[in-house]
Amino acid sequence: MALRTAAKRWLPGAVVDALAGARRRVSWLRRPLPPQEPFPQVRPAAARLLVGPTNSAGQGWAWARAAEAAGDDVAAACFAIRRNSYGFADDYGVPVPVYAHPAWQRAHEQYVLGTFTHAVIESMRPLFGARHARDASGDVAVLTRAGLRVALAFHGSDVRLPSRHAEREPRSPFRIRDDLTARLEEQARRLAAFATEFAAGGGPVYVSTPDLLDDLPDAAWLPVVVDPDRWQAPPSPGRRRPVVVHAPSNSRLKGTEIIEAAMDALSATGAVEYRRLEGVPNDRMPAALAEADIVVDQLTMGLYGVGACEAMAAGRTVVSYVGTAVRERVRERTGLDVPIVEATPDDLADVVAALAADPSATGEHAARGPGFVRAVHDGTVSGTVLDDWLRQTTR
Repeated sequence: MALRTAAKRWLPGAVVDALAGARRRVSWLRRPLPPQEPFPQVRPAAARLLVGPTNSAGQGWAWARAAEAAGDDVAAACFAIRRNSYGFADDYGVPVPVYAHPAWQRAHEQYVLGTFTHAVIESMRPLFGARHARDASGDVAVLTRAGLRVALAFHGSDVRLPSRHAEREPRSPFRIRDDLTARLEEQARRLAAFATEFAAGGGPVYVSTPDLLDDLPDAAWLPVVVDPDRWQAPPSPGRRRPVVVHAPSNSRLKGTEIIEAAMDALSATGAVEYRRLEGVPNDRMPAALAEADIVVDQLTMGLYGVGACEAMAAGRTVVSYVGTAVRERVRERTGLDVPIVEATPDDLADVVAALAADPSATGEHAARGPGFVRAVHDGTVSGTVLDDWLRQTTR
């Protein structure tokens, strides 16, 4: 302890930090590497694509499958850091202790460089842990030097600038200036700066929801993907007291407090039955949505994402705040209107009450959802976007 105090007093800060980092690395090296799955074999193909490492809402795996379906000579794999118990599919993954272990990081880097020709890096999270940098900037350099083609993909809060969102959206959750908003602001500025420079150099940048084009104007939309067959459900029975569900994956960003106040008030009058879906594993969500008539997604963000697409694929009436800008962008890109019933915090109760009182109108809204998902979010559009890049860059 005395030696450490003396070092802090007499050595430059950079040297002290370097010594501390070396000490941590030595500590990790002394720990045995936990048992892990072997790295998967990837079949021979002209383009061998790796997507990872966040697999947010299962999208890394879904994009990998979409790329394989769209390309004639494409093999793809999704790598994921397995952080939670929601059970999203991946091709291989590791828990955080393995991801943080230097021995695994070295082995994974050798595997990736020797196996793949292309990589889509999600949310600027490094594929190789903290081996090269705290974000994926070091990995991008390593992959590029090794001859791999690299693309960046962003999902939402990773690159959405809170201050810009707060200016644009009157009920933005980022109007609350707290530590979370400050952290997200710093992260979004840092990652957007790298992505902008990356795009200026010819690197492809993708965003999963159209609203993110405000933050990365040079990006391309890579739509979220859901399997329509997996979510398909019998038509809702048109109950006199419809079941309304809300799945608060992030209560603050979804506006859950506002949603539940409105739904509790309607429930008290007997107009609806409200259910909150929280902590439901992914494999049980289709059955949970099949029991619903109306799904309230979110009220504060001005977008729609995976959860709304799953509910539309199930043929449920989705109520959410999508916003004019996103609706117009989707219409321009696809020629289709987003079949989500628009609502705001001010009129949510009235919107849901009107749907509850008119089952035929509710059924008409619900019936448009599955066709929209099959046209835009079944992987065909996303596969084409990825295949265009793979075809242009496959040597």
